[in-house]
Amino acid sequence: MWRLFFFIRDHPRVIRRRFISVLVVSITSPFIVWAWTEWMKISSGVSLTELMGIRLEGIVPAGILPLCLTMMLFLGPLVQLAVDSPKGLLFEIRLKCNLRSLTLCVRDLKWLRNHVVAPLTEELVFRACMLPVLVPCTGPTAAIFVCPLFFGVAHFHHISEQLRSGQNSLGDILTAAVFQFAYTYVFGIYSAFIFIRTGHMLAPVLCHSFCNSMGFPDFSRALEHPQRPVILLCYQLGVALFLLFLLPLMDPFFYGTTPICGLSLRPRAVCS
Repeated sequence: MWRLFFFIRDHPRVIRRRFISVLVVSITSPFIVWAWTEWMKISSGVSLTELMGIRLEGIVPAGILPLCLTMMLFLGPLVQLAVDSPKGLLFEIRLKCNLRSLTLCVRDLKWLRNHVVAPLTEELVFRACMLPVLVPCTGPTAAIFVCPLFFGVAHFHHISEQLRSGQNSLGDILTAAVFQFAYTYVFGIYSAFIFIRTGHMLAPVLCHSFCNSMGFPDFSRALEHPQRPVILLCYQLGVALFLLFLLPLMDPFFYGTTPICGLSLRPRAVCS
């Protein structure tokens, strides 16, 4: 679209142009949802913004509980960061939360892309706009597994970027693409589940931003870590806590009536 074939994805010019592209898509997508509901004569009894998860009811739990659940899953990497930090994890958090650090982050286009623009626009398009279209056709449970397919495929553009760079072989690029599709698909399932259970776009946006900041867990470093027994125990404990609290913390009781579940003629257990 922008004829930026000779620039890498982290080049400021590429980032700015893609900001414009995703802004156009993000503005257009809600109108597509509105047109779809009007054309299909789908009545939800709520406004379009509420249907897309932009509402006040239950917003405080939606901003806290799903993020805490996601942090449980990342207990191993978080403990590893704390152990590797010479001055402690709390010191690192305070350092990054001061005004000067935040100002530098806001001025950093890569940081804005990874922690603000990408989570906000991707969750808007692939969850808040796509799920209201899919749920009336497939039901909420099937939509949770269908929606991430589009989310995963949307990341395939990295293949052409890596091919142009010429730094990796075709086999390595395809392997990386398949791996990226797999974990983006799994995250998409989780994000769609959060959106349907909470009825809030804020919840998956915050979880998405946190996951982008953490990155994919580096299991090889954990296996080679001097404190390997403790780190590996925290990895296992994090997964156990995540599975234990997944349904209790995602109980719609905390978030009020989820508007998107009203689109399904036969709401499934995922909505209750």
